Amino acid sequence: MLLVDDHVLFRDGLAMLLAHHWPAWRLHCVGTIAEALAAVGEHADLDLAVLDLALPDSAGLDGLVRLREGAPELTVVVVSADERRETVLAAIDAGAAGFIGKTADTAVFLGALRTVLGGGVWLPASVVGEPPASSAAADEALQSLTPRQREVLWRILEGKSNKHISRDLDMAPSTVKTHLAEIYRRLGVRSRTQAVVVAARLGLRLERVTLAR
Repeated sequence: MLLVDDHVLFRDGLAMLLAHHWPAWRLHCVGTIAEALAAVGEHADLDLAVLDLALPDSAGLDGLVRLREGAPELTVVVVSADERRETVLAAIDAGAAGFIGKTADTAVFLGALRTVLGGGVWLPASVVGEPPASSAAADEALQSLTPRQREVLWRILEGKSNKHISRDLDMAPSTVKTHLAEIYRRLGVRSRTQAVVVAARLGLRLERVTLAR
C-alpha cells in the first residue's frame, strides 16, 4: 500500500492505523507525487494508493492524473479535505476508485478501504445518496450483466481508461465502447462517472484483491 500525503503528523497517524489493522501489508509513505511515482517504479507489488489531493508538487487533480498515467494498474483512493460534490465527481472521472473525506472517522475510513479492496466503490453519502435497504438491487444489476460486461465494469470501478480496458481484456476499443454502452443502459446512466456513483449507491462488489485480515 502506498500512502501519499505531505502532512507528516496526519500521514504518520494514518500509517499507524493501517499497520494496526493490516499488519500483513507493507506500507510505503511519501509526501509528493514525484516520490509516489518513484515508489511505484521501485515496488511492482503495490496494490493500492491512498492519495491526498493537496501536495507540494501538484495542484487539485493534477497529482491524481499524473499517478494514474504513471501507474495505470494501481488502484487509487483519494483522501481530501475538499469534499465538494464537484471535486468528488472530478476525482472519479480522473480515475479514482474511491473518495474519503478527511472529516471521516476511523470506522468510516477503514470501512471505505475494505469496500474498495473488496471490489466495491466508496464515495461520500452526500454524493451517492441513501443506499438501498437490501442488496437485491445490486444483485439484480449484476445478474443483468454478462460475464464480459462484469469484467469491463470491474475495470471501470478500478478507474481504468478505455485504452487500458482494451489491453487488459485483449478487446478491440470499439468492443469496449459497445460493452460500456450496454452497461450504462442497464444501470440507467449515461457516463462512466454516473456508473461509478450508481455502483457505490447499490453496493456493487466485484473481485479485485484479497484483503488480509
